[in-house]
Amino acid sequence: MANKEKVGRKTAQPSTIGTVERETGLSKDTLRIWERRYGFPRPARDSNGERVYPDDQVQRLRVIRRLIDRGLRPGKIVREPLHVLSTRIGKLPTEDGADVAVAGPLNDVLQLLKAHKVAEMRQRLEQSLMRLGVERFVLEVVAPLTVLVGDAWTQGRIEIFEEHLYTEQIQHLLRQAIGPMPETGQTPRVLLTTLRGEEHQIGLLMAHACLAVEGAQCISLGVQTPAAGIVQAARAHRADIVGLSFSPAVQLRVACAGLADLREQLDRSVAIWAGGAIWQRVRKTIPGVTFISSLTAVPSAIADWRAGHSQPASG
Repeated sequence: MANKEKVGRKTAQPSTIGTVERETGLSKDTLRIWERRYGFPRPARDSNGERVYPDDQVQRLRVIRRLIDRGLRPGKIVREPLHVLSTRIGKLPTEDGADVAVAGPLNDVLQLLKAHKVAEMRQRLEQSLMRLGVERFVLEVVAPLTVLVGDAWTQGRIEIFEEHLYTEQIQHLLRQAIGPMPETGQTPRVLLTTLRGEEHQIGLLMAHACLAVEGAQCISLGVQTPAAGIVQAARAHRADIVGLSFSPAVQLRVACAGLADLREQLDRSVAIWAGGAIWQRVRKTIPGVTFISSLTAVPSAIADWRAGHSQPASG
């Protein structure tokens, strides 16, 4: 089975720890901790004494990250070989959004990606955007398709350059969709970004699209903004809410610590919304932070905020 899983993979040069962090979504600190605690990964050293990771270890780390995305704990899976991890992936239930009704059309897009028919894939996605509108396109196409593409990489059915190609196409489409949306002048004013170490852009763009549909004014700083920079930007733009996107790969403990630190620095009048599926696993609340674990919750969150900040009628 292990040999079968490697079909289509090319021999690659060892990757630096920075490259592994980008390709797997696992932080450098996490990689080093696992190395000490579990004996995996087992990097070699280059001529400068820096860690470098063979391709087979990067593949295994990617599968581990996907399993952690689905709620498994690192201590139970990090030591397992690739073929066991891949079997686990195959037995996992379908995530929310990737249901039978959309599996066929989404798989068609995946097949176009694998066939390198970029123009046709892009046309198919653009047609879906026009037919469904921005909000439904994000919820019914982008969210489940991103999961499908990630699982395809994990299982060795597509290459990393193909996943990158998909990501670039989706980000471009989302920016195109967001661009023409008129500025309504309504509140809340939402400052969007990610904390340092969170490089995933798609989640941020999906949140931007869903918020904009609800009439919120969005100011995006892109990814990886230091906490001090977020505080400065929130004051400069008179933000009502700071919206932070978290990919499932981030460690919940690290995410909570980052939120607590930002809450201490940010003006109390500014709300913090933390978005991402990882918040489905959170057991404790953080005072002053609202967890939004699904984009489907955005409309009600906006409505609740407006209800709590409506101006009283003048006598």
